[in-house]
Amino acid sequence: MDHLRYAGRPFDEQRAAFLDIIRVDHIVHQALVRARAIDLPDWLVVSGALYNAVWNNLTRKPCGFGTKDIDLFYFDETDTSYEAEDAVIATAEAHFAGMPLPVEVRNQARVHLWFEQRFGHPYPKLGSSADALTRFATRTHAVGVRLDADDSLGLIAPFGLDDVF
Repeated sequence: MDHLRYAGRPFDEQRAAFLDIIRVDHIVHQALVRARAIDLPDWLVVSGALYNAVWNNLTRKPCGFGTKDIDLFYFDETDTSYEAEDAVIATAEAHFAGMPLPVEVRNQARVHLWFEQRFGHPYPKLGSSADALTRFATRTHAVGVRLDADDSLGLIAPFGLDDVF
């Protein structure tokens, strides 16, 4: 049960363990470095790549095991057109070329524009990339990390980290 050693621990302890694990995952770290360089507004690497990094580390599986892609959110209200987001996606595709996993880039300022047509019910307009995490279907997925200019990791976990651990 060593893989559950952080379950139920105080948030500060879980946060430190989470960020230590993210720092040593070479795939996630590479994505964070590249995301910082592309310099999108209000960006976060979110969800599966993060919780899978934790689970893989705690169960001694290789980096990237079971991870389909890396989700990169950004928030840019200056142009919420499909064309503007598509241009960012094309730029990011070239920027993330050679990554071991594909990187999926999405502007969270646009979600309310297409969500109802795709899923059948309205979605509120978001105010930031972090806002999107509060709308995730499960708490396990609701985590985001940003690599700051000083190489520190910023963590957004609106529901804490216990569900991850």
